[in-house]
Amino acid sequence: MTHLPVLIADLGLILAAGGITTLLFKKIKQPLVLGYILAGIIVGPYLNFTPTVTDHKSITTWAEIGVIFLLFSLGLEFSFKKLAKVGGSAGITAVVDVFGMFALGYGTAWLLNWPTMDRFFLGGIMSISSTTIIMRAFDELNVKHKKFAGLVFGVLIVEDLFAILMLVLFSTLAASSKFEGGEVLLSVLKLGFFLTLWFLAGIFLIPSFLKATKKLMNDETMLIVSLALCLTMVLLAVKVGFSPALGAFIMGSILAETTQAERIEHLTTSVKNLFAAIFFVSVGMMIDPQILIDQAVPVLVISASVILGKFLFAGSGALLSGQPLKTSIQTGLSLTQIGEFSFIIATLGLSLKATSETLYPITIAVSALTTFTTPYMIKLADPMHRLFNKILPQRWINAIERYSTSAAGITTMPDWKILLRAYTINTITHGVIITAIVLLVSSYLHPFIVNNITNGINGIIISIVISFLIMSPFLWALSVRRIEKTAYSHLWLNKKYTRGPLIAIEIFRIALGTFFRAFLIYQFFDTWTAASIAVGLIVLVMVIFSRRLQSFYERMENRFFYNLNAREAAKKQPEILPWDTHLLELTVAPESKLVGQTLVDLAVREKYGINIAMIERGKIMIPTPKRDERLYPNDKVLVIGTDDQLASVKHLFEGDNAEINEEQTFPKQDMSLQKIVINSKSPVFGQTIRESGIREKTQGLVVGIERNGQRILNPDSNLVFENEDIVWIVGNNKRIPALLK
Repeated sequence: MTHLPVLIADLGLILAAGGITTLLFKKIKQPLVLGYILAGIIVGPYLNFTPTVTDHKSITTWAEIGVIFLLFSLGLEFSFKKLAKVGGSAGITAVVDVFGMFALGYGTAWLLNWPTMDRFFLGGIMSISSTTIIMRAFDELNVKHKKFAGLVFGVLIVEDLFAILMLVLFSTLAASSKFEGGEVLLSVLKLGFFLTLWFLAGIFLIPSFLKATKKLMNDETMLIVSLALCLTMVLLAVKVGFSPALGAFIMGSILAETTQAERIEHLTTSVKNLFAAIFFVSVGMMIDPQILIDQAVPVLVISASVILGKFLFAGSGALLSGQPLKTSIQTGLSLTQIGEFSFIIATLGLSLKATSETLYPITIAVSALTTFTTPYMIKLADPMHRLFNKILPQRWINAIERYSTSAAGITTMPDWKILLRAYTINTITHGVIITAIVLLVSSYLHPFIVNNITNGINGIIISIVISFLIMSPFLWALSVRRIEKTAYSHLWLNKKYTRGPLIAIEIFRIALGTFFRAFLIYQFFDTWTAASIAVGLIVLVMVIFSRRLQSFYERMENRFFYNLNAREAAKKQPEILPWDTHLLELTVAPESKLVGQTLVDLAVREKYGINIAMIERGKIMIPTPKRDERLYPNDKVLVIGTDDQLASVKHLFEGDNAEINEEQTFPKQDMSLQKIVINSKSPVFGQTIRESGIREKTQGLVVGIERNGQRILNPDSNLVFENEDIVWIVGNNKRIPALLK
């Protein structure tokens, strides 16, 4: 008898339970994540009256793969460019929300008399809202077109980055079992170093690789290559001491900057869904229902803290960032839940044995409760805004409006700020690259040369020469390259106050370049030798080869920025406007009444108060279209308006209220080619094709007639039907026989 491996039986049980519960949750319109968790409880070890998974070790491995692909997909939606563009409002809101909720979580755990590590982990768990749940709620409530939705998405992007940072910090805390400022700072610096390095190297190499192999990439090879890149970065992350989830997230973020991002996201969705389902089911398997009953009070207290705290801190952060009162309330009430990153943080604490066993099921229960309340909290925003308008003093409301208006104003950046920001980015970027080169040389290149080519002083000289050649363009950019020439010139001409600091900055740059050269050579020689050789190399390279270094560096820089901006260049959109007016992309449905009409005929500005900023038609972009431009099916139209204006016009583009009669709705499979024989009793006998009304009454078209052995293809509409004519008609097969037989 054939033996079925336990893993396959367990996997079948997990997917069967997950399939049934998710169908149920789909029916009752609840998030599928909760269905998976319920499935995990059903097949877990704590219920005796249901089939149970037996090979927990293998399922845990599959769940870890699920975390990897879940973080990979979140990275594809994340994008470092999005982080840079979310704006000050989203950044300020997220910072206030995360730090406020972390403090509230720590305080709540302290009041519950929990251990110190549980307090830290609960703070992290409560800090991060759920991207998946919010996206689903926005879709169901049809509010994605509103201004606050864009702010919420920006906040979620920043919170995702905070979650990644927390995973690193909590791993460090769990390892040392106590809070040590030095270790935490070192972990943050290490994370920043590798994030910068991986991002720079990834953007420079991966888009170029995908472009070079584009003709060879069908869907199968693109899927394999994408997953290979993901797992390669996972290996690199583990190699340097980070979690596999971080590596997957970083690779997803890098691929999100490429022109193939949407295709990769589409191809990997099925893989992500499968393994994510296993992960969430495994989450449910670790929940003991009895613990939830015993811990009902902490569950309710923490759930209330999440809802009230998120509303308070996220709403306050939005107000502080200059958002109107209504947008701030909507933002705060939209973020009142925890989700997938909270699961991962709780799982980390449990796997490292750093937290109590009760924290994990409590986290799941709080997530379930807050997920259930999310749609209702979003709907509560408008009544809450009206309530605040009634209870707040009018002078407070006026002050909030003035602050919001002033914060949305356009400001110019001073020359000093422009210059210092550019120098800071330049120093950090090239410092990271040069440090990485030095570490790679000392750890890998030099041992390889010593073991395979030559050793002693010759091996050292070869290692230094090769590494210095690689470092030279970046050393030139760090120490010599002129940055922000216009701002620099303005400051230099102001002789009285600025020349001294500018000279000091240039001296610091040269000294920093000297330090990195000495740092390289110090790996092989003593300090004095390193310093003297470094000074000599500065004079030699920077004076003699400056132009060549500049040319080579500029080519690399151009390639980097081309890769970085390629996706954006393929689909360029204007920036979002301030105040309540904002942009929304709408697609013209084929059945929409707008199809074929000119903009002047539509008169959307006069009727609805909106403006059309751009039309995207395939690869064609039409910015600020003229009044005689027409709309065609599947045009993507960028419109500008307020929330209410955009809501009033949205249905026109989607064709929801288009007048469609019965003749336009019969199933496509009812259209067929039929043969009808005319006799003297047929209703159309003796009539012309036009007079018979076949087109109007049967949705049919006469395509051929056989008469006396002759075939007439596409007959004239004036041709008269005769006895024993064989008529070929393409049309609605349910109507034709009744009319012609």
